[in-house]
Amino acid sequence: MGASGRRRKRWLRSFGKGTAGWLGRAVLSILSKTWRVEVIGGERLDTSVQSGPGCFLSMWHGRMIVALPIHAHRGWHVLVSPSGDGDVSEKLLEANGYFVIRGSSSRGGARALREMLRVLGAGAVLFITPDGPRGPMHSMNPGLAFMARATGREIVPLGFACDRAWHADSWDNFTIPKPFARVCIVYGEPVAVPRDADEAAQDAATDLVRERTLAAERSGFDHLGCPVDWPAGADLA
Repeated sequence: MGASGRRRKRWLRSFGKGTAGWLGRAVLSILSKTWRVEVIGGERLDTSVQSGPGCFLSMWHGRMIVALPIHAHRGWHVLVSPSGDGDVSEKLLEANGYFVIRGSSSRGGARALREMLRVLGAGAVLFITPDGPRGPMHSMNPGLAFMARATGREIVPLGFACDRAWHADSWDNFTIPKPFARVCIVYGEPVAVPRDADEAAQDAATDLVRERTLAAERSGFDHLGCPVDWPAGADLA
């Protein structure tokens, strides 16, 4: 990318950061009100929240815009990468009533973990996108299992399906349901990581969360009677 391209990217990011809150909230609010939303497995989330108290919700990066308005204004928390794109996401999330924790495995991880421990101790629900912020699609960052082990909170896999949507030409196949789309939210079987779990057990938990997230989405598409929307091979290990 040349100098002009870098300047354009910085300008777009700055513009997006300034407008994401009010403009994004308005557009999403109007669009999401037309969606016909169905929920499967909501009792699984309720049980994990009550028994924790609090839990992790794990979903794919490309489903963020679907989850955002549906779970808005519940006082939930979201882990967001300390990047320029994360700055834009932060504004949109806060405009929809979420609390944002900034950090990743490479930047601000220790500080983010301390904050997560604090909010989970108060019974928070915390969103994580384990394949973000760089992918590849449907990959799993092992940090999620580590955080579940460190906090003693369960991981609830969260899947989304819709019968018609726009998809961005991006690594995560970013999904935006079209007006009046049928949207299915599926809470999968929770995954617990024992406090004494060794590295092998944490790896197994990571694989299990991935499998159950994909299974949740498949069941959602089956419920809607349409094929999965991810590219061929994106569900392979």
